[in-house]
Amino acid sequence: MMSENIGLITNRQVNGEFRHILCTNMIINDCTVSLETRERSYLFPLYLYSDTDKKETGNPNKKRFFGSAMMLFEPEAEYTAKKPNLSPQLIKKLTGQYKKTLSPEEIFYYIYAVLYSNIYRTKYAEFLKIDFPRIPFTKGYSLFTEIAKYGKRLVDLHLLKAQELDHPAAKYQGKGNDRVEKVVYDAKKGRVYINQAQYFEGITDEVWQYQIGGYQVLAKWLKDRKDKVLSLEDTKHYSKVAMSLKKTIELQRSIDELYHDVEKENI
Repeated sequence: MMSENIGLITNRQVNGEFRHILCTNMIINDCTVSLETRERSYLFPLYLYSDTDKKETGNPNKKRFFGSAMMLFEPEAEYTAKKPNLSPQLIKKLTGQYKKTLSPEEIFYYIYAVLYSNIYRTKYAEFLKIDFPRIPFTKGYSLFTEIAKYGKRLVDLHLLKAQELDHPAAKYQGKGNDRVEKVVYDAKKGRVYINQAQYFEGITDEVWQYQIGGYQVLAKWLKDRKDKVLSLEDTKHYSKVAMSLKKTIELQRSIDELYHDVEKENI
């Protein structure tokens, strides 16, 4: 993840309900989507880059090294090339089925959307507790593209890149010192208090309770900042996260409407 990339974070085994899926464009730690060390998080980057650490530069007549192999006079592009971290067999199978050349991103988005289907998570709940997720691919190209579009929206939301996050429903209110003292959620008012006088409003109970991995997202973000003073950027960021979760819940329902057909006919 040292170069431009995107990765899928998941676990090999989980305790309880499976919701251990997230995307990232950064390095992660081994418990990114888990509370327990034994539920270790794994990162699967979409692209693999050539190792340039041992490459010699300067004199074009000098020998170059690519990993442990010695190279002579290769063009610079050879050392900065990237390749999809996808099974060639999978790409061949999908290309043959759809009669289309798919981009690695399209395949990533499709996978991401499927993993956010509540129907998928429920149907394969027991298997998902003991091994990495396995993805059913629809036989129909049009259904594939529809699901992939939802996956792209999810990725943009989770990386906080989506334009729809520019106008979040949650607002930071109240006057005070902006210090996170005690986190309290008022379900009746839809407010998350950080102290007695200041709060985020416009947060439904469904959004407040939403979890990714072993974490209740909005609660964890604030609890990690206990006794700290929130900046203006912090409050904007939190409001965007809340909006991202709200939109995620909506998209999961839309994905489920399509996912039924994936199970009817898959490759």
